[in-house]
Amino acid sequence: MGFTIEDMLIISKSKYKMEMIAGRNGWANSISWLLMVEDTVITKDFRGKELVVTTGLGFVTEEKLLELVTALDERHAAGLIINTGHYIKEIPESIIKFCDNCDLPLLTAPWDVTMSEMIKDLTVRIFFQTQTDEQTSAALIKAIEKPGLKDEYIEELSQVFDVDGRFQIILLTTDDLDSMDSVERKRIGYRLQIYLENISHNGHFFYYNGYFVLALNAVDDASAKEIIEGFMSRATHRMPDRHIYVGVGSAVNDASNIAISFRRAVFAARMSIEKAESLTYFDNIGVKRLFYSISDPLILKEMSVDILEPILEYDREHKADLTLTLHSYLENGGSIKAVSDELFIHKNTIVYRMNKIKELLDTDLENGRERLMYYLATELLPF
Repeated sequence: MGFTIEDMLIISKSKYKMEMIAGRNGWANSISWLLMVEDTVITKDFRGKELVVTTGLGFVTEEKLLELVTALDERHAAGLIINTGHYIKEIPESIIKFCDNCDLPLLTAPWDVTMSEMIKDLTVRIFFQTQTDEQTSAALIKAIEKPGLKDEYIEELSQVFDVDGRFQIILLTTDDLDSMDSVERKRIGYRLQIYLENISHNGHFFYYNGYFVLALNAVDDASAKEIIEGFMSRATHRMPDRHIYVGVGSAVNDASNIAISFRRAVFAARMSIEKAESLTYFDNIGVKRLFYSISDPLILKEMSVDILEPILEYDREHKADLTLTLHSYLENGGSIKAVSDELFIHKNTIVYRMNKIKELLDTDLENGRERLMYYLATELLPF
């Protein structure tokens, strides 16, 4: 996940007497660049993940400092380092509270530390980590595209991952992602990466084939769920103008099986988009898992649309919901009461609909084979 706030603190705590005083939940934020800022004007050009250093020259009042941290939060910066002891001797409580509420890491380094040396040192480290990240991304892409050619990616992955351990692929996308230019896509990617909490060396984030990819390594189910749900909460709150779709692949063991998790995540992501749902776990989609590897769209059409055409046509002409009713009826084992409760429709209406469905399909739905056939057909349709 790049050179993070945590990485920086490990190096800087003793070397530069750096301390983290607020926004501790942002410890895993990746840093794209380090730069000195003494005026908020420059923040308008931020793309995300910038780590700002200030002496406080332009932010001597509490109001000005609050203006700075507000701008950094809005621009999805990685954090802020304040060179304390001269222009800013003490951090106001309001600033600490703001950074804690926004999970914006706020760090201090004393005035006797030479800022130019610190910035140069950390910038070099960020550069080398960026190179390592690009190599890791390339190796993961090889694992996805050529899983059988293990020699082409395993050595590179072994530098950062437990290659014999557990991997899980999570895909994130948003509207028009493919049509964006690379600058806009990178900006969106930076923002999304900032929202991923509690990930540092056990995860890697990159763009590939129309998706932002998060590869998790050695992360158990509970922790993965916490990461995903925390991300969804933050993304929904901080990006209300964009709908984020997430598909979660199955967890697999060994780096050679990363491709399996990726393909399943693609299927889950496509389901999220089709159903306009934010989050889909491949392992939770039941019988639909049978269809994820079918590449022939004609087969899927023959198994769904063609079989259900009489009631699909009825729904189109009468603006009815026979198809949804049939799906609920079969999923609930033929219980009229259960369908009524699920769809919030009177039982008499459900009885009428089911009689109409049986008439149109020319079946009494008593045969187990027919029930299975129609259930699979409705499962293949987006509702």
